[in-house]
Amino acid sequence: MVKEPVRILIVGGGYVGMYTALRLQRKLKSELKRGEVELVVVSPDPYMTYQPFLPEAAAGSISPRHVVVPLRRVLDRCRIVIGEARSIDHARRTVTLSTLASEEGVGTEQLTYDELVLAPGSISRALPIPGLADFAIGFKTVEEAIGLRNHVIEQMDIASSTRDPAIRDAALTFVFVGGGYAGVEALGELEDMARYTARYYHNIEPEDMKWILVEASDRILPEVGEEMGRYTITELRRRNIDVRLGTRLDSCADRIAVLSDGARFPTRTVVWTAGVKPHPVLAATDLPLNERGRLRCTPQLTVDRTTHAWAAGDAAAVPDVTAAETGKETAPNAQHAVRQAGVLGDNIAHFLRGEPLETYSHKYVGSVASLGLHKGVAHVYGRKLKGYPAWFMHRVYHLSRVPTFNRKARVLAEWTLAGLFKREIVSLGSLEHPRAEFELAAGGKHPLDPKLDPKGSS
Repeated sequence: MVKEPVRILIVGGGYVGMYTALRLQRKLKSELKRGEVELVVVSPDPYMTYQPFLPEAAAGSISPRHVVVPLRRVLDRCRIVIGEARSIDHARRTVTLSTLASEEGVGTEQLTYDELVLAPGSISRALPIPGLADFAIGFKTVEEAIGLRNHVIEQMDIASSTRDPAIRDAALTFVFVGGGYAGVEALGELEDMARYTARYYHNIEPEDMKWILVEASDRILPEVGEEMGRYTITELRRRNIDVRLGTRLDSCADRIAVLSDGARFPTRTVVWTAGVKPHPVLAATDLPLNERGRLRCTPQLTVDRTTHAWAAGDAAAVPDVTAAETGKETAPNAQHAVRQAGVLGDNIAHFLRGEPLETYSHKYVGSVASLGLHKGVAHVYGRKLKGYPAWFMHRVYHLSRVPTFNRKARVLAEWTLAGLFKREIVSLGSLEHPRAEFELAAGGKHPLDPKLDPKGSS
């Protein structure tokens, strides 16, 4: 009888999914060559997004194509399935998938496996705030980053072409909700970009724009420490950015941002970066979850009290063995995710070969954050940096971490050229509606007709 290969199914193509698959390709090279093991990666996108570069992509410092890593190129020994896991029955070792073909009436399909790696990541944690789903935009994907860049420049075009003070004021007011990495870095980079872009408008000055950061807690960027967080607030306010701590967004209906402190801002731009939550597929499994909806895991990155199931990253509650107090879990961030993926790949190889498993242990070394061109904060190995040194460390660190030599070289080349030439200030919002002009010429309605598009712009 011909023995069936051991199928290792990896759900998710982000940090953990891609790096685990890369590790397994190297560790199980001989087994893959002999056909004893099969690697299958299920991902909703054919690429992995390096999220720390999203703010620079939004600001135009990096091409969007260089923020993503094509899975089919780097995972050449894996079978890539573009789709999304809807439910998982681990007792039967099956996962129900919806793929692009499902939209053509084929329906969902089931895929069996022997070993399961759950790494679906997280999604934006939206709250039931009036108008949020209709008018806000997130900042987790490259599509959102580029859409936001186009939108900001488009609002400047609107403000420049009208004499109505109400429309102009709303177009030049930008509200960011959430004082974590995504919100602060996105705000810093886009404000920097818009300030530069304003010099090419005859009737817009940087002081005409209102940039507002709303944070429910009493501090921002808690990862870099309290002192660096206070410095960040001072730096942002020096740039005329309105930072409101202890404040929540109560409503953004009718294009009016209403804050819990009573302030009201007519605005066409609300960026939501107020946290994330576990991917919904975790709730559609028969695997143990903690009170926050994340998978209960062991320090060896196996799912607790379960065989043949593994997890890491945002989806996993991994005990922090380096912490002084018991019960503490590793933070759901990229620093842990990349390192967990390496140990996870090693442990699956150890398990298949009957070898003892390794324990994941990594002490958090610190954080770096960019606040715009030549501006940043950092708290690494106990050392605190700010301004240009922190910004330079931010770039060096992430250049060293972005996957593949191809991406490193392209990003470095773009940074070098950006230092020699002026910024690009072009909005390509029409890319989101490539058939618009043809539909209009053919007698149809323009897709940007306000009656058809309540959001009113890209």
